[in-house]
Amino acid sequence: MDLHFRTLDLPLRVPFTIARGTQSIADNVAVRLTSGDHTGLGEAAPSEHYGELQTTVLAFLERLRDQLAPFDTLPISTLHRSMNGVARLNPAAKAAVDLAAYDLLGKRLDAPLYELLGLDPQDTPRTSFTIGIDTPEIMARKAADAREYPILKVKVGTANDEENLEAIRAERPDAVIRVDANEAWTPKQAVERIEQLSLYDLEFVEQPVAGRDLAGLEYVASAVALPIIADESCIIPEDVPQVAPHVDGINIKLMKCGGIYPALQMIHLARAHHLLVMMGCMLESSIAITAAAHLSPLIDYADLDGNLLIDNDPYQGVRVEVGRLVLPQGPGLGLTPA
Repeated sequence: MDLHFRTLDLPLRVPFTIARGTQSIADNVAVRLTSGDHTGLGEAAPSEHYGELQTTVLAFLERLRDQLAPFDTLPISTLHRSMNGVARLNPAAKAAVDLAAYDLLGKRLDAPLYELLGLDPQDTPRTSFTIGIDTPEIMARKAADAREYPILKVKVGTANDEENLEAIRAERPDAVIRVDANEAWTPKQAVERIEQLSLYDLEFVEQPVAGRDLAGLEYVASAVALPIIADESCIIPEDVPQVAPHVDGINIKLMKCGGIYPALQMIHLARAHHLLVMMGCMLESSIAITAAAHLSPLIDYADLDGNLLIDNDPYQGVRVEVGRLVLPQGPGLGLTPA
């Protein structure tokens, strides 16, 4: 198999702010995995928060390329063993190759990924549209501009959260609103803030406390009525049993766990522990967003809007109609050039 890759710099439509900081461009990597007449596409969206940069992704792929060259094909499970032999971490880099391998497999078999997974494309959920932290006026305007999306995910973790939610709710009384604190609060702060913000009719709260603070998560979950969804606390399949007693659900991201193969494991583990399942994303093009969307018939909540926040998406794949994810029907991921 021939592995090719290049930088994929994706400017955002507007700067995107969460509790940890502001981002204006996504420094991603595009991957092509070729076997015979077929080529699969993948994407890495590295996050410094999880120890990856665009440069580390490129370094990982450079090391992996020589290992893959002797093989015409590899089972995806074997591919992951090979990648784990190159480096223990680097999940976004592994996700890029994993996505390309699934796309390649679908093209070889002339079937869309959802069909290979035995899933019904009519069972996709609605995705949320994310409103980054800003002034109340700007956040309310963004919420109004997103009127075609019935679900909003609002970033919180500032002193102005109440004002922001009040402005958004006034503009969008119709919307389902979820909030994501990105680890911004201590456990006691989280309980206080959630009780205040719950006045604005919220669906759930994502990652209120530090990812490593499982006791804090349990404290919050037991003290508030809203469901608590773990994101930064649940990264790989092995994390699911550890976090399960402390939360109501988990947020799975391909770029955190290493791709579709481990994401499927996390979904099944979560169901075995009676957890709600959410599928989220980083700032990604339609390559990675479409890959995650193919898994969405298996989940409860989708937050797959990264491609809607960038300015130069190189591909078309999954579409959104009245908030609902609509999967492409082509083989593999079903991507076409934009």
